[in-house]
Amino acid sequence: MSGNFSESVVKQAALAWFESLGWRVTHGLEIAPGEAGAERNDYGQVVLAQRLRDALARLNPVLPAEALEDAVRKLT
Repeated sequence: MSGNFSESVVKQAALAWFESLGWRVTHGLEIAPGEAGAERNDYGQVVLAQRLRDALARLNPVLPAEALEDAVRKLT
């Protein structure tokens, strides 16, 4: 074995690792702009804002909505 890995091998390993940690893996085409499950308006939006909001709320359940939105603004 040469030790070289293709992008797809690394990607699949990373996805499997995240899945084993409890993350839900979603294929990009399912959430792509223009699709029924779109999570961004175009590919220039690299942060999935609603996922970020949901994660911040889950990690900080006692923070008021204004503080969570401030955190989203600062992170994006």
